[in-house]
Amino acid sequence: MRWELREKGRYNSTLGPMSVMQRADGTVVVRTVPGHLQGNLADNVHGGAILTQVDISMFVCARLNGSLREGPGVTLDLSTHFVGAGKVGVPMDCEVEIIKETGRMLFLRGLVKQQGISICAYTGTIRKMPGRKMGARSGSPS
Repeated sequence: MRWELREKGRYNSTLGPMSVMQRADGTVVVRTVPGHLQGNLADNVHGGAILTQVDISMFVCARLNGSLREGPGVTLDLSTHFVGAGKVGVPMDCEVEIIKETGRMLFLRGLVKQQGISICAYTGTIRKMPGRKMGARSGSPS
């Protein structure tokens, strides 16, 4: 399936089209094909582009597994280990899974791979935020 942002002009749209697959065990794979825009001066994928895809993949996993149903979430922490260089023009997959969920938190881990070879390992935490009430404005009493 394709994963698209509602607003095309947002930062995340710089990654280009994303395809998403959910495995039977709940693991989610988010694929992009990094292009010239995501490259660095060495013609490898820029670390910032990889981090952007990692962050997006955690939220895609949370949504597809039903963990973020009633409101937004925020990334509390993200720890990454770059173990190889990403290649521009080669499909890049973030494989991510939820390792624990509490009432307010999601703990996730994953790997970024190209052609089956790991280029980055990561763990992250998402804080689930309460859903917004219809008609309520930010800063107004409820």
